[in-house]
Amino acid sequence: MNDPFAQVLPQYMHFSSLQGTQLVLMLGIIMFCGAIGGRLFQKLHIPQVVGYIVIGILIGSSGFQIMRPETIMALNPVNTIALSLIGFLIGAELKIDVIRKYGRQFIGILLGESIVPFFVVGGLVTLISYAFMKNVKVAVSFGLILGAICSATAPAATTDVLKEYRTRGPLTTTILGIVAMDDAVALILYAISSTLVSPLLGGQSVSFLSQLLNIGKEIFGSIVVGGVFGALVSFVVKNLMQDEGRVLSFGLGGLLLCTGVCTILGLDNILAAMSLGFFMVNFAPSKTRPIFSLVEKFTPPVYVLFFVLVGAKLNIWVVTPVLGLLAITYVTGRTLGKSIGARFGARITGAPATVRKFLPWCLLSQAGVAIGLSIAASNDFADSIGPQIILIITATTFIVQLLGPVCVKHGVTMAGEVGLNVTEEDILKTTRVSDVTWGKEIICSKESPAIVSETDDIKSILENFESHHNQSFAVISPGDRKLVGMITLEHLKETLMIGEMAESLLAMDIMEAPKCTCRPDNLLPDVYKQFSEHDTETMAIVDENSVACGVMEKYTADHYLHTRILELKSKLEKMG
Repeated sequence: MNDPFAQVLPQYMHFSSLQGTQLVLMLGIIMFCGAIGGRLFQKLHIPQVVGYIVIGILIGSSGFQIMRPETIMALNPVNTIALSLIGFLIGAELKIDVIRKYGRQFIGILLGESIVPFFVVGGLVTLISYAFMKNVKVAVSFGLILGAICSATAPAATTDVLKEYRTRGPLTTTILGIVAMDDAVALILYAISSTLVSPLLGGQSVSFLSQLLNIGKEIFGSIVVGGVFGALVSFVVKNLMQDEGRVLSFGLGGLLLCTGVCTILGLDNILAAMSLGFFMVNFAPSKTRPIFSLVEKFTPPVYVLFFVLVGAKLNIWVVTPVLGLLAITYVTGRTLGKSIGARFGARITGAPATVRKFLPWCLLSQAGVAIGLSIAASNDFADSIGPQIILIITATTFIVQLLGPVCVKHGVTMAGEVGLNVTEEDILKTTRVSDVTWGKEIICSKESPAIVSETDDIKSILENFESHHNQSFAVISPGDRKLVGMITLEHLKETLMIGEMAESLLAMDIMEAPKCTCRPDNLLPDVYKQFSEHDTETMAIVDENSVACGVMEKYTADHYLHTRILELKSKLEKMG
């Protein structure tokens, strides 16, 4: 009798072959170097995921080999966990109202960008293979298998770029709906192709119906398992847990348990995790939805590990000239096919212009499923084309994993969706005093409207209040412009109540000492903290020499944040 654990445990047994200290050291090297590489590439305006992969290449099989193959194998569970997290967060984006709005569009584009490259790659690879090998059967076999594999798109690198650049809009929604689901189409195409190729290469013919049943079990089984765990996690969080820490622990525990069950049963953990996320975001109570933001905070170090390991696995020195030419043909045909298919699918389903123009840029990455299918091909056709298939896919994965994220960034940037997936809190964290203050273009200049001299009389102060938005003014000494006090609208009202005597008063007579100050380059969170600590809603803006530059008012900052959010919502509505 087959023991399901016998299929799973060997990959985890590699941990025992490494000393604990060595494994911890490798994890430290990956995290430390990966984070530095990601930051350096980010500084060069290249997506950080490319930096992670390059670091992996440098320390892995193609570079200095700091990471040995057994170490990379021992860390395989990291890949499984990362892909499950990605699937879970993609599922959270597939809300029912989104599917109702974009469902027809998703299906049309999905079929176009999966099936068209199958024929384009299949045809080109068959021609090139025959030109060198002069064997029709082998050439057709190469074309069918590589055509099927090329349909898959890697969600990991693509979604990491979307997250890094905080994108939102119809293009982003379409990408998230497509990149996970085309894996299922690739599996079906591979089943058809391998069924046709087996008799061509003299192997034992496998029933297409049997292949299709296995794929159906994998796809629908994964969805069912994910739905069951989604219901379980939702029920427990709703009824038994309130604390954020426990919610995160249980949510991650449920996700990992779902992944482990899928691994034992031979199911697709990405589809299962996506199903889990989809179930929770659509059918669970609102109390469970914070799990997604908590899980998102947990993912960055896992992504660093995952992409560095992707680079470490790649060996770019084993490709022969003929295989190199086939690899170039594969990448060219796949890019062309994805572009034509995506544009055609978007056009016939009436997708927005930004989706039609820029979606092809966002579908180039390949990794997990493509490599998995190449391994399947190497097993199914071990005595013929299998070894060459896995080398071609390894080489092309190296190419598209480096170029894919850069192309995704270009696509979403040209579509105008970068920076739209932000909340008021996000804007608050990056906004400075100089961005908010009325008259920011003349802040710290002599013309700043929120400043009066301590020798100004009531009449000139009133004229300033009447002609400007500010409800409070900084008072300066006339010689060195140093801050000496503050006058608010309330002070002025109280002064005017004393009658004619008020006309003889100067600013120095009615001002009060400033409770706190801020600098033009201070971030709003620090300013809001001072507002709260000093129980005030206004403060003077000063430079490093205590020279007054203007006034910062809480209502002005609130208005600025609210306006920015409305602008983003308006822009998204115009995008469709």
